[in-house]
Amino acid sequence: MPRKSDKKTRASRTLYWAPRILSILFIIFITMFSFDVFEPGLTSGQIAIALFVHNIPTIVLAILLFFSWKREWLGAITFIAAGLAYIASVAVKASASGFEWYYLSWLAIIAVPTFVVGILFWLNWIKRR
Repeated sequence: MPRKSDKKTRASRTLYWAPRILSILFIIFITMFSFDVFEPGLTSGQIAIALFVHNIPTIVLAILLFFSWKREWLGAITFIAAGLAYIASVAVKASASGFEWYYLSWLAIIAVPTFVVGILFWLNWIKRR
């Protein structure tokens, strides 16, 4: 039968690794959207530039994760801010072109995971303090 301290240690490890693993998986997921740049007739230079431009959010999130790895408070702030920034960008698009219901699915797929990762970083920071 596991001891109480073993359960506490397992919960601590899970809380430590959950935001890090989820953010890596989310970064990989976001990267998949950049593969739409491969079209017939484009030169390799055009594809390289398009890949770079499409992967700017991925690069930013990877840098944020790098700095947040040991500074959970930074991960909490930046991932929640990334979710808010995405909501703002969708709101601007909706105000310019009119609201479409599929915008809500965009928010659920992109913004919600960033909020979850940010909250997990925040909980980990609170626990470690």
